[in-house]
Amino acid sequence: MTRAIESLAEVAADYEAIVLDQWGVLHNGTAPYRFAVQAVKQLKAMGLRLAVLSNSGKRSEPNEAQITEIGFPSGFFDCVMTSGEALWREAAAGRAQFSRLYPIARYSGDAEAWAKGLDISMAPVEEAEAVLLMGYPDNAPSDAFEDAITCALRRGIPVICSNPDRTAPRAGGATVVMPGTIAHDYARRGGEVRFIGKPHLPVFRAVEEALDIPAEKLLLVGDSLEHDIAGARGAGWHSAFVRGGLYADEFRSGRIDETISELAERNRAPMPDFTLEYLR
Repeated sequence: MTRAIESLAEVAADYEAIVLDQWGVLHNGTAPYRFAVQAVKQLKAMGLRLAVLSNSGKRSEPNEAQITEIGFPSGFFDCVMTSGEALWREAAAGRAQFSRLYPIARYSGDAEAWAKGLDISMAPVEEAEAVLLMGYPDNAPSDAFEDAITCALRRGIPVICSNPDRTAPRAGGATVVMPGTIAHDYARRGGEVRFIGKPHLPVFRAVEEALDIPAEKLLLVGDSLEHDIAGARGAGWHSAFVRGGLYADEFRSGRIDETISELAERNRAPMPDFTLEYLR
C-alpha cells in the first residue's frame, strides 16, 4: 500500500541516497518548484547523497548546468545521470551500431553537441542509418516530422529514442509532446525502436555504479508512474511519487489513493511506496 507523506524527511533515514527526477520534481523547465530547493538543502544537511536521474537526451553536463542556472546549489548532486549520457558512454565504448544519424531534437545543435567526441555525424534522413530521437520542440505539432518519419519507415531504419517520456510538464501547468510519443507511434506503425532511459534497467544500474550504493538503499522520487515508478520497481529501488508534476490535474479532486490506483492501472505500472504532493 502506498504511504502518503508530507516530506521526504519522514522516510529519508532508511536510505543512503535520494535519486531525483528533473522535470516535474525539481523544476518545470523554467523555475524550481516551490519547496524543491529547500528540500534539496535539507536532505543534504541530513547527510544523504543526492543524485539526478533524467530521461534527457542531452549529456549530464548540460543538464547539471541547467539545474544550477534554475536555482539549485552547485555541487549538491553526487551524480547526474541522463539517458543521453548513457547512450554517449555506450557509443564511446565502441558499442554503437550506427555512425550516421538523422536527429530530432528540442533545439537546433543539440544533437551535434551530444555527439561531440564520438565518431558519429548527422545526416539527412535519406542517408542516415538510424533516427536519433533525443528531444522535441515544445511548440511543434505531433506530426511536425511526419515526412522524415515516413521516409525512415519506408527505408526500414530504426529509431534510437534517448528520451522515452511521452509528455512533460512546463510552466503554467502546460504539458508538451515528448519523444516517447513519437517513438511509440513509430513502433505501432511497424518500425524498430530502441529506448534508452527510464524505465529501462541500464540507466538505473549506471546510477548504482556511480554512487556505489546497493539498490535497496536507493529511493527514487519521480512524477511518472510509467517511467520513474515502474523503473524503480524493476531495479529493486523504492519509490516516491510526486503528485504535483505530470499528473497534477488528475489530483484536483483530492482522491489521492483512488487516483494513484487508476493511474497505475492506466499506465500498467506498479504502485509507489510513498506519495507526496511536491518535493519537500
